[in-house]
Amino acid sequence: MSQEERDQLHWLKQAKDGLISQRKAAEKLDVTDRWVRKLLARMERQGDAVVVHGLRGRPSNRKLSEDTKRQALAILKQPDWHDFGPTFGAEQLRKQHHLQVGKETLRGWMIEAGLWRIQTRPSQAVHAWRARRSGFGELVQWDTSEHDWLEGRGPVRYLVRMIDDATSWSWGRFVESDGTRQNMGVLWEYLERNGRMVDVYTDRHSLFAVTPRSGESREEQRQADRLTQLGRALRELGIGSILAYSPQAKGRIERSFRTAQDRLVKQLRMAKACTLEEANVFLEQEYWPEWNAHFALPVADFPNHHRELTPHLDLPAILCHVEERVIGNDYTFSFAGQRYQIARAAVQAGMRRQRVRVEVRLDGELKVQYQGRYLEIQECVLASAPQPKLSKPVRKAHNAGGRSSWMQGFFDRPSPPIWKCLAD
Repeated sequence: MSQEERDQLHWLKQAKDGLISQRKAAEKLDVTDRWVRKLLARMERQGDAVVVHGLRGRPSNRKLSEDTKRQALAILKQPDWHDFGPTFGAEQLRKQHHLQVGKETLRGWMIEAGLWRIQTRPSQAVHAWRARRSGFGELVQWDTSEHDWLEGRGPVRYLVRMIDDATSWSWGRFVESDGTRQNMGVLWEYLERNGRMVDVYTDRHSLFAVTPRSGESREEQRQADRLTQLGRALRELGIGSILAYSPQAKGRIERSFRTAQDRLVKQLRMAKACTLEEANVFLEQEYWPEWNAHFALPVADFPNHHRELTPHLDLPAILCHVEERVIGNDYTFSFAGQRYQIARAAVQAGMRRQRVRVEVRLDGELKVQYQGRYLEIQECVLASAPQPKLSKPVRKAHNAGGRSSWMQGFFDRPSPPIWKCLAD
């Protein structure tokens, strides 16, 4: 009998002997008066054992059967389940095999069977805590994770992800490479689904920040206001950009990537995904709905700070590669090693020596904009290069080798005495 049970028995005997009231005993036992009366009635039949639980030494009425245990362990021993943990394993057993097993029950079974080892988490440096934002779309963390997502079954290594700071609502895509074009494509999809967020929180990758010059201070960088293509696109969309100085500053998306590298890899394995297209279909139809339902807070409970895409925001013209070029006196300009001619119908007064905006769209189309209107252009076809004239070969027979031979041996012949030359 435990000390707690001895204390309970003490108060019941006090109430039985009339030393305290039943109400006072109920307060000491933290139960109702009615339950005290039932316990006193049972003391007449059971004696001091009334405070001992009836199932002590017996299996719980809610204990799962041995057949359920054997079935669950047999599934976990399959090759595709070899690295499943208790929490994720319990979820997948319930989802795929309709086995209702608690994660702690499964943990005990797995430890007993040698399928799970108790792990101690190493202590980590404490980072200053930052409160979540208050609205959906007020701040969106944006990053890319490089990982072997298909475990060698296909060339899928990059997951571009966006996660809302307030709700943890997530969206993202697998892409071929972590480049400007691919990140713009993911941003395009997010904007069409939700609208324009207020701010994005990213790292200082060269996609988002221009590398500072040597010896340049932060204030000098701010005044220089140099932008990458993504930085320019965000400014034109009216979306603020916050650049983190450490991974911990955007810890929400960093932790979500660690979760994905565990859960998503296993789920893609179970789904037999082998290509980029199959992996993205699984993301859209299975993973994101499950993640947002399981880990994210209900979006409807938060004010929506996303702003709509107004008609003057032309996404194809904003989410593209943009450069400026100067129009020559012949109404041409150079771009990417090629010369382009502005069509005669698009020429207007004062256009020479002015700048045009050259846009390379995500689909590869080239557009040129001047003072808010697009110009018709065509490539300049260069005439075939003239053949070099064949010059006559230089005649060198009289000077073979580039040097005359008439003085060869001149200084080897003996000269007459000088007195003889003077006598003559």
